[in-house]
Amino acid sequence: MLPSPESFTDTSLDPAVRGFVHRPAMPAEDGLVLTHGAGSNARAPLLVALAEAFADAGITVLRCDLPYRQSRSFGPPRPGDAACDREGLKNAILALGKLISGRIFLGGHSYGGRQSTMLCADEPGLAEGLLLLSYPLHPPRKPEQLRTQHLPKLRTPALFVHGTRDPFGSPEEMERALSLIPAKNRLLLIEGAGHDLGFKGQAKELKLAPDVVKEFKRMFERD
Repeated sequence: MLPSPESFTDTSLDPAVRGFVHRPAMPAEDGLVLTHGAGSNARAPLLVALAEAFADAGITVLRCDLPYRQSRSFGPPRPGDAACDREGLKNAILALGKLISGRIFLGGHSYGGRQSTMLCADEPGLAEGLLLLSYPLHPPRKPEQLRTQHLPKLRTPALFVHGTRDPFGSPEEMERALSLIPAKNRLLLIEGAGHDLGFKGQAKELKLAPDVVKEFKRMFERD
């Protein structure tokens, strides 16, 4: 049985890191930072279900609020928030590094995932790998506004999890975008799912979680 998630705060870093830690039943070496999309927070059922699944698989998870969400309890990030949010992700990696001795991975849903890719494109080696849930390739109905400028610089291995009905990017568009990435990458498609990956906020088990963990562990298994 997994321990209950622990509330977590590290104010020694600026911006501070705030969220929840999910620990495996047995001591773990590897860890995953997991964060939310533009209109959400660290309590999102999607993140909770995935954090529990990864902890059950032996990985310590820190799911945390981005700095913009710490300063405002609702609403999307503002244009000027992105740089601070990336610094918050970097600090979350540092904070998790105080809890574990092994590899650290970075992941996020939508906006959180996009900021994670931008951070790792600028700072190779910061994380061992990326878990990107519903990467927002472009705004809905605006396929010409691609968010791919940084992808050719991304040298961190990445697993993308994407719904086949996601209006932020079709499977074909995602495949073309991933071809720009020089690092190892994979695309796990969730059939029939939209940007919420088929999880509309109900407090129930996330059915895709085992598949995500299985694909993640396959991709990042130790040599």
